[in-house]
Amino acid sequence: MKVVIPLDDTGADLATVGGKGASLATLARAGLPVPGGFHITTEAYRAFVADFREETLAAAAAGDAERIAALFAGRELPEPIAAEIRAAHAALGDDVPVAVRSSATAEDLPGMSFAGQQDTFLNVRADELLDAVKRCWASLWNSRAIAYREQNGVPHDDVALAVVVQELVDADAAGVMFTADPVTGAHDRTVINASWGLGEAVVGGHVIPDTVVVSGAAVVEERTGDKTVMTVRAPGGTREEPVPEDMRRAPVLSGAQALALAELGARVQALYGTPMDVEWTMRAGTFALVQARPITASGSRVEEWNDSLKRDYLWTSGNLGEAIPDVMTPITWSFVRLFINEAMSASALPGFDLVGNIGGRFYMNLSIAVSVARALGMGSRLGAIEQVFGKLPPGLDVPPLEMSRWQIITTVVPLAVRRRRRVRASLGGMRAFLSTSLERCEELRAAIRSTSSAPELAGLWSRAVEPHFRTACRMLEAAGRQDGGTLVLTRGSLRKLVGETDADAILTGAGGEGELASLGLITGLGRLASGEITRETFTRLYGHRGPHEFEVSVPRPGEDPAWIDAQLAGLRDTRADADVLLARQREAREEAWARFARRHPRREAGMRARVARWAGVVRDREATRSEVIRAFWVLRDFVLRAGELTGHGDDLFHLYLDELLALLRGDATPLERVPVRRATYEMYAALPPYPTLIVGRFDPVRWATDPGRRADVYDACGAVPPAVDTVTGFPGAPGVVEGVARVIARPEDGERLQPGEILVTTLTNVGWTPLFPRAAAVVTDVGAPLSHASIVARELGIPAVVGTGNATTRVRDGDRIRVDGARGTVELVGHP
Repeated sequence: MKVVIPLDDTGADLATVGGKGASLATLARAGLPVPGGFHITTEAYRAFVADFREETLAAAAAGDAERIAALFAGRELPEPIAAEIRAAHAALGDDVPVAVRSSATAEDLPGMSFAGQQDTFLNVRADELLDAVKRCWASLWNSRAIAYREQNGVPHDDVALAVVVQELVDADAAGVMFTADPVTGAHDRTVINASWGLGEAVVGGHVIPDTVVVSGAAVVEERTGDKTVMTVRAPGGTREEPVPEDMRRAPVLSGAQALALAELGARVQALYGTPMDVEWTMRAGTFALVQARPITASGSRVEEWNDSLKRDYLWTSGNLGEAIPDVMTPITWSFVRLFINEAMSASALPGFDLVGNIGGRFYMNLSIAVSVARALGMGSRLGAIEQVFGKLPPGLDVPPLEMSRWQIITTVVPLAVRRRRRVRASLGGMRAFLSTSLERCEELRAAIRSTSSAPELAGLWSRAVEPHFRTACRMLEAAGRQDGGTLVLTRGSLRKLVGETDADAILTGAGGEGELASLGLITGLGRLASGEITRETFTRLYGHRGPHEFEVSVPRPGEDPAWIDAQLAGLRDTRADADVLLARQREAREEAWARFARRHPRREAGMRARVARWAGVVRDREATRSEVIRAFWVLRDFVLRAGELTGHGDDLFHLYLDELLALLRGDATPLERVPVRRATYEMYAALPPYPTLIVGRFDPVRWATDPGRRADVYDACGAVPPAVDTVTGFPGAPGVVEGVARVIARPEDGERLQPGEILVTTLTNVGWTPLFPRAAAVVTDVGAPLSHASIVARELGIPAVVGTGNATTRVRDGDRIRVDGARGTVELVGHP
């Protein structure tokens, strides 16, 4: 029997330490400021009441709370239990005063908070501790708690009580914070109640507290209450005393303190994925959190997934957002965050979000990259950022990070050194990884399918699945970071020497004698159609790649025979297969090199070597990215098997990773959040794709209902340049084509694209690749020279204009347009 466990113990779940205890353990493990202490488990409670449990239940059925109180008071704690409790308290320090809080197994749950039903005792010393524990246990059976359980249909014999013992903060001030408005349910308002002294005066409703409302990064409302009394420490407990006259109408919190507290609230809400009711204390300007539970008063049926509300940043869905175009389920977001933590560790800055979830969609925080570039005196290199993420509109102000130039430099330089070491170490193992990844993923998928219990599957995650996934992500980081700025700068150097068209021709053929992973689906389908490979081989080699390859709730192409059939049918109607296009592009590349040699004979050898390095980086980046996606198939199988073993099926896509692992280890509490999560996912998935660029606070629902909404940029902080009727973007791949525009929203609608028509869409990723040979040209709203559409279009010799921001809103389906891939322009020739 475990009588006592540490406050942050990984086993501190609902069944073991009750609702309040489990919540405090979650906060502590997340690094939030929680006073130190320990849990007295439900096992200890059950051991204590075992001899008089039936008497207790009979008295509860009769409504005789006094009889139950006498039963508890008349018994001493068994010495083994008492000894462990005394030892745990002594470990906190020399007779440290503590708060002794009840924590029931039916408490702090969504829809049923049970707040205030059991007792809390403050300022408890060593000689009073055991009695306070017994009184907490007895309070499970007070008249309030008995009535509340009966009203909510909770059987008395199902509940047990743990106790949380924490160091008592001798607070100057305390209160309650709601991370959504508890009256209106508005998710963009954090409401803080504050008063002097310990928090009991606020929680108990004995004062009119201050109310401070924070929205975004600003205090938008302040009401100072008449705080007549405050709870303070006293011998043997606490007492209420009058607030000094000069403090009664004085604000408890400064504006800066309110913002700091709201930031803590945002972290708590992000941790739980739902609006929260948080109890806090403040001592000498330092905050501590002493309780957190889901808000039950707002009646909200959905959560808010919106990192744009944290601070004013510039967010972009360019680049990686193209690869992750869908609204993400919670489990996918967990995996994506893990992916980013490993694959882009060098781009992170402690204390700032490198990526964000805005309305369920993936965004990168460009404020970090721009602020770092400026701090390092590399403002002229911001064009390199645009090569990756797309253009920034003229006049768009990028919100800077709240760090001085010196702080950024002293933070970034050590990170860069560590990144270089890490990349060097990963590069040493890259070839071995690439040669074994396919077989290793097959082994892991087989191992997942063979697990026979939920705990066994949880163990497999820690032992094998997670380590392989992290390794794959680190290899992708190393592949993209090798050889300095080769990937970004080579194209610009070539353009200056030979112009756009020849530069793009020279940079094709990156696959060398092998196969560029971005083209894998095209070449693989071609091999399948010609009979060179079987369906089984196609599935094994290419079945992990598709239009929704990051979203683990969506089947892979290798799981969907109908998808393969549809792609094969499309190939039969293609104007030229991939092999013909690639052969034509080889000729164009050789001719471009010949022209380079005639114009710059002394630079040819050096440029060929530089292009070879560029091609190597591209190959490695594409190959490692493909293996990361293969690992995502392993993750999908892991979640599917978890659904089978627990009997909860696709509900598990609506849990976060830590919740899923907790479920596998026996804690079913997270399943209570699934209905709200599912409703939230469906709400966001019903909205159109959000703007590529977002500055400041963004409300997806409000934006979607605005008839004048723009798909290119949203700026909550300043004036956005007016929308234009012309369609221009990055030169993606050279060539001039005139033809019929086919505006397609999803790759699943690709059969609408007829051979020789121009594909116009929001963005493309690998899953769109089979459509490219059918297209005369490609035009996208989102993209940059290093995006998927540009790379594939250049390899196939198909003109492309990417990153226009407005093509899908300015070009109508069936319009006749002229695409100039070298100039980056799209002209309307005529309407149908």
